[in-house]
Amino acid sequence: MSTTTTLDPETVSAGDPTDQFAEALNLSEHLRDALWRVESAEVSSQDSPGGLVIAGMGGSAIGGLLARAVLGDRASRPIVIARDYALPAWTTPDTTVLCASYSGETEETLAAFDAAGAVGARRIVSTTGGTLAASAREEGVPVIPIPGGFQPRAAVGYGLVVALEVAALSGAAPSLRTEIDVAAAHADALAGEWGPGAPEDSLAKHLARSLHGAIPIITGSGLTAPIAYRWKTQFNENAKSPAFAGELPEIDHNEIVGWKRTPGLGRLAAVFLDDCDLHPRVRTRIELTRELIADGTAASELVESVGATRAERLVSLVLLGDLVTLYRAILDGVDPAEIDVLVELKGQLKARQ
Repeated sequence: MSTTTTLDPETVSAGDPTDQFAEALNLSEHLRDALWRVESAEVSSQDSPGGLVIAGMGGSAIGGLLARAVLGDRASRPIVIARDYALPAWTTPDTTVLCASYSGETEETLAAFDAAGAVGARRIVSTTGGTLAASAREEGVPVIPIPGGFQPRAAVGYGLVVALEVAALSGAAPSLRTEIDVAAAHADALAGEWGPGAPEDSLAKHLARSLHGAIPIITGSGLTAPIAYRWKTQFNENAKSPAFAGELPEIDHNEIVGWKRTPGLGRLAAVFLDDCDLHPRVRTRIELTRELIADGTAASELVESVGATRAERLVSLVLLGDLVTLYRAILDGVDPAEIDVLVELKGQLKARQ
């Protein structure tokens, strides 16, 4: 376990041998490249009265969750995330199904691809290759190619843009290409403010130190609810730490009670992801909830999104969460790229087919 508290570029580089920070800081380029890749794939528009189902797991599913949040009430048809072997029971030929798997070998997504074909739904695939790409090309299903070479969780920008563009192509929402372009420029600026070259008291470094040595519980609402889940999974994979995510106002009806006993159970830290567009009562709940759980927290942080549009604000918190969890990995002395237990699990699952 590392005892470093310094997060300068040299320390970060030494603790990040596969350069995961570079992938996080390249979010803006990923967003722009994704727009080009969708356009180059020449996927035709096809109205889907049944809405859009985005089938994927882990890092390949988060783009769909974030896209749905960015769209908000601009979505004119249901957009549902299917993280399972099966599709929603109501999936029909009037539905578009986006099958997203970075590796192209995710067994749940391969099963969803077959299920969508069985019901006659329109299918679109997003992947780097593998069995999913081969099956799609064999069956004449359009493929949006994603670049390989990095961890699936680092492809969040591609997942977000592909989901948004497919939503537009299926008639479930308007195109947000202009918003994404602006959000990419916004991410460029924030990367400079929060990256390894930033001052030691920059926001991302401060949050990593504040949450160091504690199990984070991240809470969001509305736009920030799926971002809270993204932070949770990034703490899991980047920092190799347990983490949990919740949503307001729901946690004020149950989870808040559990904080009463946390001093005797372990070090838990609370993080609340705020946004200017949250319901006023939710923002009041954030304030009151922080006050009421203060005695049970090792740390309590209120983090506000930054930007004018929903896309800018969402991208700001996604980038921040990625950097905070990577800095936490450096502080903990763990390799942010290491996922041995996931590899072992997939190997054992394959052996039991």
